[in-house]
Amino acid sequence: MAIDTNMRSLSHPLRIDAGLSEMRQEPDTGAHVDQMLRQLLLTDPGERINRPDFGCGIRRMVFAPLNESAASLAQVTILTAIENFMSTVVETDKVEVKFESETIDIAIVYRLKTSGERRYLNLEVGV
Repeated sequence: MAIDTNMRSLSHPLRIDAGLSEMRQEPDTGAHVDQMLRQLLLTDPGERINRPDFGCGIRRMVFAPLNESAASLAQVTILTAIENFMSTVVETDKVEVKFESETIDIAIVYRLKTSGERRYLNLEVGV
């Protein structure tokens, strides 16, 4: 499957461009992929009607025991979700997960398949 390098997609979260009176587009591929990754991480499986398997469910892990096993489980869950839903767009280099009190700190290093650009996503998920 070929990837369109000129893709223009709706921005996330969804916004209206008041000047054009239409849905706001995201012309930057890197920014769009960041938005897609955040959406994947923050969506719980079963949350979407037509795609019940979509999502990572990372918010459920906020209340998990704060130990290495839980961090490893979260890391594998994230890697699996990225591989299942975004493998045509990104290649994951590294995922780090750290639990701190009531937050999960996630650091992802990945490459865009269209350009080979290396990008970083840092996300803090709290209660």
